[in-house]
Amino acid sequence: MSKRMLDLLLASLGLLLCGPLLAALAVWVKIDSRGPVFFRQERVGLGGQLFRIHKFRTMRPDAPATGPAITPAGDDRITRAGSFLRRYKLDELPQLIDVLKGDMSLVGPRPEVPKYVAQYPPETRDKVLSVKPGITDDASILYMDEARVLAEAEDPEWSYIHEVLPIKLRLYEQYVDSHTLRGDVRIIGRTILGILGRSEV
Repeated sequence: MSKRMLDLLLASLGLLLCGPLLAALAVWVKIDSRGPVFFRQERVGLGGQLFRIHKFRTMRPDAPATGPAITPAGDDRITRAGSFLRRYKLDELPQLIDVLKGDMSLVGPRPEVPKYVAQYPPETRDKVLSVKPGITDDASILYMDEARVLAEAEDPEWSYIHEVLPIKLRLYEQYVDSHTLRGDVRIIGRTILGILGRSEV
């Protein structure tokens, strides 16, 4: 089985099984605060191509204009529903749509906004963007509490660019160099365990 076939199979199954949950969450997002259900933001994908990611909106509609692209825990732009969705990573579920469209894979380096991709060293950028971005990966598991880590920093955006991002990039490069289908399945499993609060991650 190819990586694309695995993506199509699991993304289709995920959307089918999670359909009622996705509908309920969409209603909650809509009635909880003013604004659209989805947050559509430009991200950098395979080969540097831009695409607009699907996520449940977890912040006020004016959030992009009133703060940085990273979101520390306790950010006052986060809505009530958004706080719950972020805690359990449920805001990421609509990215299964991006997997079906072919813009993303289930597993791969997380897609960044152009502002932060501009911080990548050139050779690292070329390597990381040589594969499709993913919903999860080893860096996502390591930084599952990233919002809390950034909240503890004196300057969250500086900390993300100079402390967190270099570690993520090393893990992204390792993934590009050694990824396998079996490894992808393991990462998906570890991600689910991490979300459920298990210690095996």
